[in-house]
Amino acid sequence: MVKYLEHRQLAARGLTCGKIRRRVKETKLKSFLETHWLIRSLLLVIILGALIGIMMLGDTVVGIQQLVVALLLFVAALFQLWIGDHDIFCNNRRLTLIFGTLVVQFLLVKVLMIASANEGFGEKIIPLLIPYTFAPLTLSALLGKKEGFFALFFGGLWGAFLVDHFTSINIPFLIISLITGLIAVMVTFQVRRRSRLIRAGIYVGITTLVLSVLFGEITFFTFHFSEDTNWLLFLLQSAAAFASGLGTSVVVSGLLPILEYLFRVTTDISWLEMADLNHPLLRRLSIEASGTYQHSLALATLAEPAAEAIGANPTICRVGAYFHDIGKLVKPEYFTENMRSGDNPHQALTPTMSALIIAAHVKEGVDLALKNKLHGRVIDIIRQHHGTTVIDFFFQRARQQEEDIRTGGKIMNMRLEDIPAVSMDQFRYPGPKPSTKEAAIIGLADAAESSTRSLERPTPQRIEDLIHTLLKERLLDNQYDECPITIGELHKIADSLINTLLGMFHTRIAYKKEATAKARPINDAELQGYSDK
Repeated sequence: MVKYLEHRQLAARGLTCGKIRRRVKETKLKSFLETHWLIRSLLLVIILGALIGIMMLGDTVVGIQQLVVALLLFVAALFQLWIGDHDIFCNNRRLTLIFGTLVVQFLLVKVLMIASANEGFGEKIIPLLIPYTFAPLTLSALLGKKEGFFALFFGGLWGAFLVDHFTSINIPFLIISLITGLIAVMVTFQVRRRSRLIRAGIYVGITTLVLSVLFGEITFFTFHFSEDTNWLLFLLQSAAAFASGLGTSVVVSGLLPILEYLFRVTTDISWLEMADLNHPLLRRLSIEASGTYQHSLALATLAEPAAEAIGANPTICRVGAYFHDIGKLVKPEYFTENMRSGDNPHQALTPTMSALIIAAHVKEGVDLALKNKLHGRVIDIIRQHHGTTVIDFFFQRARQQEEDIRTGGKIMNMRLEDIPAVSMDQFRYPGPKPSTKEAAIIGLADAAESSTRSLERPTPQRIEDLIHTLLKERLLDNQYDECPITIGELHKIADSLINTLLGMFHTRIAYKKEATAKARPINDAELQGYSDK
């Protein structure tokens, strides 16, 4: 409140504008809840208590042996997660999602087994409704294949013990769970459409049906048909086995938006929805800064295959490319792709002022992104795609002006120390440097696309030399010190950019004018006959 009043007083005196720029807020409480080991320890104790509580449901008697087995399985799962994906293990929100999903699956298994305890019709149908792939399918779609495989193995092993009250392992349950879970994870490596989840459910349902027949879970099907065969029960059991897979995928598809909101996870499905070119900011960009809009579309074409080349997320790169330059909406006429021929407003400005206007599009972009509630990953790309690189054109222009002033000063016997030196730091973007692979890809592809457009003759050799020069300059400038990317991956990105740019700037055959047939003039009679037809 105090800062707001001070800002208003300065604005009233004309010492500042009335605009308050939005900033990305990072609270200490949020960081404490998501990463602190104390919260993580309390969370793991609650999860272990929930697992033991599920064991004790019904008439199950839990002894010391069962508790030891449960504890060993839980510790083994923690070690697997800690070694396999340490970042997920240190994120309390992700940890809650993983083990919470597994707890829900175990609870469903336990409830169904209790419901099928009574002899009768339900005993033969209910066990076939067990959702073997609920946790693997959910975590694979939300977090990726590593977490899907984790849920597959731990969920199958724990569930196999849970079915037999931790006295022995249920082999049919374990095999069905592992095979169906493997199919679910394999089909949902990259879920870009919800139909992929339904397809996974169909595959899982068919697999569950076949394995249930092989293991005798569908008891009334034999290869020797007789008059006593209960066909109604066989059809119901088959339908239940198939519905367990298909129904699980339908439920997961419906839960994904809720889980994305609660745990702040974004799937490829949501990223594709964000890539809609009818977004208000993109529509404004196409009208008010059409050159920047076309540049963004070309950048998306460059960035997506580059992301695929190194295993980054191509959908995030496409969305980030669309929105990375939205800050140019504030002063579009100051950027070369939007300038009309002969109209350059920078000619009336000093290099320092021009550099400030150019660099300001990053902060303006963050401001617009926060105002329009864009995704945090997109905001990071907007902030980081230039890193702290130098605005080289105006820096060189300022240096040239400094040299001219010094030369003139010598002629006029001026003191050279009174002439201010040009500092490179005055011509750098505000940063920060790229912290993700997607931001690094967007930054390099952005420089490659704009620099290639300025080539007079974009031959293959010139394009290749230009991309490698840009990469070398960024490496020497330490632009990737905060990014988890390797030199080999950067070279793969450069190779991908070169291949895509060669396709975009390909040459065409120049047809000879002599080969073109001369058009014969049409007389009035022929024209009248054609019009009558």
